[in-house]
Amino acid sequence: MKIMVGIKRVVDYNVRIRVKSDGSGIDTDGVKMSINPFDEIALEQALRIREAGQAEEVIVITVGGSECQQQLRTGLAMGADRAIQVDADNSLQPLTVARTFLKLVEKEQPGLVILGKQAIDGDNSQTGQMLAALWGRPQATFASGLELSGDTATVIREVDAGLETIEIDLPAVVTVDLRLNEPRFVKLPDIMKAKRKPLEVISLDDLGVTAQNDLQVSHYAPPAVREKGIMVEDTAQLVAELKNRGLV
Repeated sequence: MKIMVGIKRVVDYNVRIRVKSDGSGIDTDGVKMSINPFDEIALEQALRIREAGQAEEVIVITVGGSECQQQLRTGLAMGADRAIQVDADNSLQPLTVARTFLKLVEKEQPGLVILGKQAIDGDNSQTGQMLAALWGRPQATFASGLELSGDTATVIREVDAGLETIEIDLPAVVTVDLRLNEPRFVKLPDIMKAKRKPLEVISLDDLGVTAQNDLQVSHYAPPAVREKGIMVEDTAQLVAELKNRGLV
């Protein structure tokens, strides 16, 4: 069985985001870029499944420009067998990405597709669900536990009321949460080995996918500066101040 894992190139989660002075976007000059943390967890889970003898191959895929090959090589260094980059210059919206992933699914015929539940830049949490709908296969989102048994997968998912355990038939799409695992560290010998692993580049046109960006972001702005708090002497003054500000 093949496992396909989608990853995205994002600003590293340790970096403080800065908005450009003209509000046209995020300043990424000289900023460290990394694999989206949720996607890194998805890849780690795929590798563990393969190491347990339940899969034969792990394929890491992404959609973006040539700069994304750095993150694909990191995925290969973690242990993925091969990588596919779908070359695209523009920032694509979730539906177009899902359609692109569907073409790769039809090409590779994986038994399981694992994605992060969301990307930390857009926080859309849409691609996995859209892919499952387009593919016509079961989905399990926000997974904090995943076990395979034959042609089924048991998934523990995080919901508002706590934890929910479901069983789905394979092939399927699973999106993962932070509590599923802790990704492994990449070692220097693995980085060197990754340079010799296959990385295929495909264009959107080759897949027959047309980029459709119906949603346009017109302006970016940093969060409002937090106002300085005040000290109150007692509860009565606190309640009065809250009423004065229209909060109660």
